[in-house]
Amino acid sequence: MNTRILLSPPHMSGGEEQYIREAFATNWIAPLGPNVDQFEQELSRYLAGNHAAVLNSGTAAIHLALILSGVGQGDEVIVPDFTFSATVNPVIYQGAMPVIVDSEMNSWNMDPQLLEEAINDRLKKNKKPKAILVVDIYGMPASMEEIVDIAAKYDIPLIEDSAEALGSKYNGQPCSTFGEMGILSFNGNKIITTSGGGALISANPSYANRARFLASQAREDALHFEHLQVGYNYKMSNVLAGVGRSQLEVIDDRVAARRYNNQCYRRLLSTIRGLVFQSEPTEKYFSNFWLTSVIFNESDDRFNSRSVLEALRADNIDSRPLMKPMHLQPVFKEYPSYLNGVSEHLFSHGLCLPSGSGLLDQDIERICERVLSV
Repeated sequence: MNTRILLSPPHMSGGEEQYIREAFATNWIAPLGPNVDQFEQELSRYLAGNHAAVLNSGTAAIHLALILSGVGQGDEVIVPDFTFSATVNPVIYQGAMPVIVDSEMNSWNMDPQLLEEAINDRLKKNKKPKAILVVDIYGMPASMEEIVDIAAKYDIPLIEDSAEALGSKYNGQPCSTFGEMGILSFNGNKIITTSGGGALISANPSYANRARFLASQAREDALHFEHLQVGYNYKMSNVLAGVGRSQLEVIDDRVAARRYNNQCYRRLLSTIRGLVFQSEPTEKYFSNFWLTSVIFNESDDRFNSRSVLEALRADNIDSRPLMKPMHLQPVFKEYPSYLNGVSEHLFSHGLCLPSGSGLLDQDIERICERVLSV
């Protein structure tokens, strides 16, 4: 059996142990501590001065962003159809209802035209959405200029889920900084990792401060345990924040490596008719290409995304279908949805290829040879 090639494994920089040793030497093992403070400051500098509250997951960050946006029982939140369920689950936590909006083919992200149609239809039903939750899928920025304008036009708070898009930019502006709040994930498969973790990003310091407060069980400033509202245990460990600090030091290298992988795949698979890569629609888009993702538009019974996936896995190469749309997920299928067929097409014809920043040229060549052999 050939050596296993994973889809997007962690890639350590070599400097993580220094920060971890410091945490142990100073006995800062519990959540919060110097590494947490420094990681937040370093993220803020990287994200053009926006404030960062680091947390134990990206899902926690979405949940807190919804709370800070005032989302509660019976409210509606517009969400993308083409995403992972972690984007939508926190809407349910709040007792709110997701309103699902399909994708545009250009970026594979939320379709701005369909977004506006959905808002107008909800308004006709006297149900103004409480928030818009947009995703930068696979690291590709959404059409942020149009989406920001629509959110402003209808006075609806915008939350940008950039869990996969650290290092990506739209018109030179970092992803996660376009809405009232942005979301990052540092899960083990992301472009940088803290093993598990995430962050809430905002230009408004009060949102970051409030997120830290709620993430610490909403404990009031008193000698005893005093609580005026419900809080959550969403803090990041000082040890894991040390891992994040070392990882952030090499973020530019990680982005360059993922983009290099993408270029190699495009070159080596260029002879396949009908193969379409997720691509930057215009010069305004800069993707970290966290995952190189493709669709097989001229597939047949023998050669299609599923047959390629099976061939790759038979050779011990990890791969994954593109996201199953939210409106097709049994848990979300009863919620309102505004569809154009794009997400279903992506799911039916698409595939994510191994994209780790530690991939070697011979790994990519082996993967492409296996795809071409089908």
